Order: sequence, then structure tokens, then C-alpha cells
Amino acid sequence: MRIAMVAPPWYEIPPPGYGGTEAVVAKLIDGLHARGHEVMLVAAGRNGTAAEFGQTYPEPQHPRFGQVEVEVAHAVAAAEYIEEFGPDVVHDHTLVGPLTAPARRAPTIVTAHLAPLGEAARCYRFIGRTAGLMSVSRAQQRVASGIRWAGVAHNAVDPALFPYRDVKDGYVVFLGRMCADKGVHVAITAARAAGYPIKMAGRCTRPEETEYFERRIRPLLGPDAEYLGELDTRSKYALLAGARCLLFPIQWEEPFGVVLIEAMACGTPVVALRRAAVPEVVEPGVTGLVCDTEAELPDAIRAVERIDPWECRRRVGERFDVATMTGAYENAYRRLARAYDTAGRRL
Repeated sequence: MRIAMVAPPWYEIPPPGYGGTEAVVAKLIDGLHARGHEVMLVAAGRNGTAAEFGQTYPEPQHPRFGQVEVEVAHAVAAAEYIEEFGPDVVHDHTLVGPLTAPARRAPTIVTAHLAPLGEAARCYRFIGRTAGLMSVSRAQQRVASGIRWAGVAHNAVDPALFPYRDVKDGYVVFLGRMCADKGVHVAITAARAAGYPIKMAGRCTRPEETEYFERRIRPLLGPDAEYLGELDTRSKYALLAGARCLLFPIQWEEPFGVVLIEAMACGTPVVALRRAAVPEVVEPGVTGLVCDTEAELPDAIRAVERIDPWECRRRVGERFDVATMTGAYENAYRRLARAYDTAGRRL
């Protein structure tokens, strides 16, 4: 098939550091290319994949994250590239771009990378009527009603690209944006109560992130709670591989959480709160420990030694590998293509 892949304009594909969605898009392109499909990537910055490339901006637009004019200009440029490429199917990972789907002949698959809450839910309800809307977890589908879903495709990683360690250092790790939704303050409190130092890394650039960091996180920092900033990919994986466990005290309905499977691929178990997609991704007693309350987190951190690091890595290869994700999307492309006539109308 000829597949046009539209990425968000904020980070390069693949991303040099932060960018869970962008990392998934890169792996999907690799998987489709390996299966013989012809793929064109539409994105900002440089192209680090084997796909043909349509560049919407010379540089990634993360300094202007969320600005409407950036998303609209990106969608317009993508529509022009798609028309020239003439794909059998379009796979869009943005929120604005799918609004152009009714104007073209090729059917469109959209991956919902956001939780369908508030305005996002309204957008997804509309998109589900005009395109094939895929979720990244079953939990994501349960958040809002009235959305027409075409299927589910879990996010994936290639375990072979991650450093594996079965002998761990004496720290726990938090990896993610510095914001209240991620529960960074909860992670510090839990690690300290368990008697283990915590190392934290992640983005802290937006005003709401810096405000939260100064108000809630900086007062908690000390010799046993260290913030390392935003790391590049190699440093991030090394940090994950050496950790006793990854702490994931999520405070919102996160659709998936790619860092969960990244940690497992390194042989690092997860200690998480039972919320959103966590029960769908973490297998209690096999790849981590899932807690019902924040008060249970310290005991789980102490008990995580009974989790086998190699089993964590093996289970990622079984459940969240690139081939499985690629196959799920490939099936969705073919189902959607069969549902449209030659004039681009949904049957």
C-alpha cells in the first residue's frame, strides 16, 4: 500500500529525546517499510526514517507548542503533500489534520494520542464520523461516550534497542513531564518513605510546568531526590536500565504511557497507581506492582525485588513489539480501504 503518515509538528521523527508519540510514529514507519509498504512521512525538521519526506517546517516547532496557527499551517502543508503523493490511505497522528479528511478521496486512519476529555472528546466524536479512529488502549475508549472507534493498537518499542540490566543500582526513577498530572511530587514522597533515592528526568519548559516545578518539586529536592533535566535518548535509557523500578503515580487518564514499556524493555519493573491504562499494560507480579492508593507505593517499591528483570523484557517482546503494532494498523488500513468506494465515499 501507499501510506501517507502525518506526524505532529512539534518534534522530529524519531525524536532525539522527549516525544513518545514521535517515537511510536518512527517505529511504525520502520515496521511498515519492512513489510514492503511505500510510506511518505509529513513532519517538521529532519527525517530520520526510511520513508519519503514532506517537510512542513525546517525546524521542529516545540517552542511554539499548542499554537493554533502552527497546527493549521502544518495541516494545510500536509494536505498538499498528500494530494501529490496519491496514497491508498492516510494515517494522521495530529488533532487538526483529520479535519481535512472529508475533502480527499483516500480514507484516513487517525490515532488518538490524547485522552478524550473536554474539547478533545468533541473533536474525536467528529473525527470518528469522518475517519477511522484508533485508540492506543482499551482504557482510552472508556473515558468518553459517543465516540466511534475503529479499533485499538497498543504503542510499541523494539526491545533490542534498549540496554538491559538485571543487576540494578539503588535508586528509583521517575521519567516524564514535570506536571501535576504525572504525580512527580507523589513519586518523591513515596521513594523517600520507602528509603530509596529517586532520580527524575523530563521536560520542564512550558509555563505551567515551570510553575509546578518551583511550587511543588523544588522544595522537595535534596541529596535523595535529584532532578536531571530533559535527557537525550541514550541517557534516558541508561537511567531506566539502572533503576530499581520506574515510579508511575499517574494522576489523570493517560491513554497509554510509553515509558512503561520502555522501562520494561530495560528489565526495569514498574510501580504504578491503578489508573487509566496501567492495568492494561503492567502485569502485577510479572512486570511490576500496581497499587490502589498512594499509601501503598512505598511497600511496593521495597517489594519490587521479586520481579524478574528478564521477564519484564520478554513480556514487552510478546505484547508490545513493533510487529504487533504494525499488524494492527495494517489490518485497520485494509478494513478502512474496503469500506470506501473509488470516489472516496464511506460505504
